[in-house]
Amino acid sequence: MSIPIDDTVKVWDPLIRVFHWSLVFFFFLAYFTEDDWMTLHSYAGYCIALLVLFRLIWGFIGTHHARFADFVTAPTDVIVYLKQIWHGKAKRYIGHNPAGAAMILVLLISLSITILSGVSLYATEGYGPLANTFLSSWPEGALEEIHEFFANFTVLMVAIHVGGVLFSSLQHRENLVRAMISGRKRKAPGAHSEKCDGHYQEKHS
Repeated sequence: MSIPIDDTVKVWDPLIRVFHWSLVFFFFLAYFTEDDWMTLHSYAGYCIALLVLFRLIWGFIGTHHARFADFVTAPTDVIVYLKQIWHGKAKRYIGHNPAGAAMILVLLISLSITILSGVSLYATEGYGPLANTFLSSWPEGALEEIHEFFANFTVLMVAIHVGGVLFSSLQHRENLVRAMISGRKRKAPGAHSEKCDGHYQEKHS
């Protein structure tokens, strides 16, 4: 069931949405082409690196809900939020909730290590932008283990992330997947909107 646009607020800007779905595509493209399609795997990895770099930059200069300052919180806040979920009393957030924010940081770190280890591993074979640098002499076996571990760890985190999105969608009765496509989320009851950086934040009377 669609929600009238007057009952929604703009949350995710177009660049964040393109980043999100592009990252999904290129990560799984790289993950499933690792052994037999190394050229495709490496180019997908470069695309992931550019996307992660963009997200880090956009986290400081982007629109309101895209900025790290809007959603990065203390670990204690994440623990409190998880306890609220357990008791069925979790607060609804227009942007990222504390658990989702923590997951974003974990994914960015895991992806960064996967990228660095992958590029370094490629360099040991004499390929890629880091070939013939000091990284070329790193132990190939260790790099391969690190690369595979964090690639698989990222898949695990993605699975947990998807589970959290589905659970939160059911708990708050809103389609968060659709929100990441349209960029809009349902207003909270009794809230009015205040424009900030081209987006709207909820303010309660």
